[in-house]
Amino acid sequence: MKIKQRIDKVPGGLMVVPLFVGALINTIDQLHLPFIMNFLKSIGVAPTEEGYYEFFKIGGFSQALFKDGALTLCALFLFCAGSQMNLKVGGRALKKGVLLTTSKYLAGLGTGLLWGYMSDPVNGFLGLSTMAIIAAMTNGNGGMFAALTGQYGNRSDVGATAVLSLNDGPFFTLMALGMMGANFPIIAFVAVLLPILIGMILGNLDSEIRAFLSAGESLVIPFFAFTLGAGMNLSNFFNPEVVGAGIALALMTVFISGGVMALTFKVFREKSVIAPWAESSTAGNAVATPAAIAAAASVASSTGLMTAAEAQTYQSTASVATAQISIASISTAVLVPIAVILADKYQRKRGIDGKVENHSTNKIKVSGKMPPTDLS
Repeated sequence: MKIKQRIDKVPGGLMVVPLFVGALINTIDQLHLPFIMNFLKSIGVAPTEEGYYEFFKIGGFSQALFKDGALTLCALFLFCAGSQMNLKVGGRALKKGVLLTTSKYLAGLGTGLLWGYMSDPVNGFLGLSTMAIIAAMTNGNGGMFAALTGQYGNRSDVGATAVLSLNDGPFFTLMALGMMGANFPIIAFVAVLLPILIGMILGNLDSEIRAFLSAGESLVIPFFAFTLGAGMNLSNFFNPEVVGAGIALALMTVFISGGVMALTFKVFREKSVIAPWAESSTAGNAVATPAAIAAAASVASSTGLMTAAEAQTYQSTASVATAQISIASISTAVLVPIAVILADKYQRKRGIDGKVENHSTNKIKVSGKMPPTDLS
């Protein structure tokens, strides 16, 4: 049936399609249709506390995997992703990776702060929260970056992927919210960072462990995506405000973070800006960040550093933020390749070949002659 091939044709499909399927089943569940509940009752499903019978609450391994396993599966994904963070990178690749990671993070943080200040940090203009903006804008699609820089960029652009992998997961978003005054205890940061850190240590100590865990980085994605969807209602996705917010979030991610990264490259005397535009996306795994932040808020509430009301704010915002980030992930998967192609055409007209490593000595030849553009 070639199901996998069809899923891969959808931008971010490995994350988005299972999430939508989980949300669809959960939406049907929440309708509490009599004939479905009667069927579930007839096969021995126990009722919920409210007296309903639901697909996702039949107990056993099924409920543990498809309904209750979101955080566990997210943690496993972060562990596997951490194992792929190679600390052995070349000097030029390290420079580019640091520039991209730092500027993308500051662009997302600044936009989130400004958006929250000018409207509202929880339910701001277009329904966007500061958490959703920072989560979407600071986490780029590593697979797309590697593919685009491999085609249009040079070796050090591709090598920057090793540093960019540091933005996988919710840690940077959690850190940003902490700087903004959210009272997350140290243990909340440790709890989020530990799976990534352990995976990173093991992966760098033993290349065989890294190779063994590499499959888990993609294998786990559809499972935790499905469980995230199992906690959502499709009405979130078909709400015009959520769709509009998701598209706005995508445009901000591409144009603001991409523009800031490209400018940073120019300031640090990098000729080609293929890498900045290739990184101006929202990663599919950023969809998991709101759930992780909500879990961290629960920890903060249990330790007394955050009130129950404050923790509930993060938890209630998580579902809408997840839908918005999902839409942003799909949209940037379409927009970013276009941005890279346009950037490549623009700089080639100025005599800059993104595939060339050092433009001080390498220039594009036109009709056998050097272009008049001064690239020094």
